[in-house]
Amino acid sequence: MKNEITNKRLALVTGANQGVGLQVVKELVAAGHTVLLGSRDLAKGEAAAREVGEGAMALQMDVTDQASIAAAAAFVQQTFGYLDLLVNNAAISNVNKGNLSLQEYGKLTRASNIPLKEVRGIWETNVFGVLAVYQAMLPLLRKSAEPRIVNVSSGVGSLTANADPAYPYRAMYSPGYAASKTALNAITLAMMIELENTHIKVNLVSPGFTSTALNGFEGTESIEDGSREVVRVALFGPEEPSGTFTRWENVNIPW
Repeated sequence: MKNEITNKRLALVTGANQGVGLQVVKELVAAGHTVLLGSRDLAKGEAAAREVGEGAMALQMDVTDQASIAAAAAFVQQTFGYLDLLVNNAAISNVNKGNLSLQEYGKLTRASNIPLKEVRGIWETNVFGVLAVYQAMLPLLRKSAEPRIVNVSSGVGSLTANADPAYPYRAMYSPGYAASKTALNAITLAMMIELENTHIKVNLVSPGFTSTALNGFEGTESIEDGSREVVRVALFGPEEPSGTFTRWENVNIPW
């Protein structure tokens, strides 16, 4: 059924069976997109797609598994032949937090004591996974007339912000989640530079401290508020800018 849906933009959202990713899928479908709902667990992805309804399709994809990514890209190529929008949302905050609170976990994940296995596990998803998906999906994005990539990062990854002693989340900065988002910001900048003279646009956004499974539901923002900037930027038209890092409309985050 290659390119059957010619009147709708085709989007892929990774890590979309719950949380911010699922809310983004719902809002993109409501805005008229056909959305591939990326999920490591296909059964959970299919359940989420049923919840969204027509316009959403589950796509099995584990961003830490190269074979899974390649299979997903092959499916998109064979079924549609192009991709208009890629939202790299899949992320984890920890590997072995268990039932610890964020404060308790923070004490065990400082630069001096965080297990390297914990760092590698987080970075495998948050950094290398994003790069792997970008590399696999870029040929499909090149076939779109108005392609855009939106990478979901976090303000806690900002080096400029964390260098300021007054920054409220500074004490949370560690080689795990926060530094993985710093690395993601750098990877995204590399994408922006690579693509700045092409028709593919790249944006970086932060959903804020959203209450999701990512943080044990300790976040202070609702799913709807946390998803707002991701959706706003994902719905940018071709005239809207590339190369931005934002939290809200007209609120830039320092690199």
